[in-house]
Amino acid sequence: MKRFQFPAWINPLLPVMAGFLGIVLVYYGGLFAYAIQPETSDVGYRPEQPVPFSHALHAGRLKMDCRYCHNTVEIAAHAAVPPVATCLNCHQGKNEKGEAVAVGIHVESVKLAPVREAAALNEPIPWQRVHDLPDYVYFDHSAHVTRGVSCVSCHGRVDQMEVVEQKATLAMGFCLKCHRDAEPNLRPVDQVTNLGWKPDGDAKAIGAAIALERGIHPSEHCTTCHR
Repeated sequence: MKRFQFPAWINPLLPVMAGFLGIVLVYYGGLFAYAIQPETSDVGYRPEQPVPFSHALHAGRLKMDCRYCHNTVEIAAHAAVPPVATCLNCHQGKNEKGEAVAVGIHVESVKLAPVREAAALNEPIPWQRVHDLPDYVYFDHSAHVTRGVSCVSCHGRVDQMEVVEQKATLAMGFCLKCHRDAEPNLRPVDQVTNLGWKPDGDAKAIGAAIALERGIHPSEHCTTCHR
């Protein structure tokens, strides 16, 4: 049986082809390495906001509940961004006729000028989104917080942040890690927005008891997030 042989003229091309293949492997290897870095997933991203709202002050020192501003987090997929009216509840008072009067907190503050301007123009404050999942990913806030997953699990100690920044990668692996072992991230529902809550004992054991009591079995099926 005659053996197939490449023609001799190919031999000079072999080093070129090997070099090209090496470049391709290095290129795609570099892309993969870059893609899995936390920086690529926006960890540390902290955009400048139109109003210097301090979560460390409001949620930390003043102990304001997250749900006062993000009031749909328990009933909807998305956590609502507070409208101007929410800010004015504290920073612009109203008299008994419902008319705005300057008796609120820091009503003349320069930092709150964008809030007053937005109210005067009847326009929303253009807050910059910090945590932004791809459009092909579906995440339901209510499904998580009503089962004992705290804001801390995904957003970190927001009550200690002067400027909110992204703490977790929010990549698929991050979500799957919790779905495969949810117990460490479960807590009593009444402690979900208590960002400083610490378990009285082993966190995993407490989470396991909560999961058993509520029949929590996080799905790992693709269609849970990709619909």
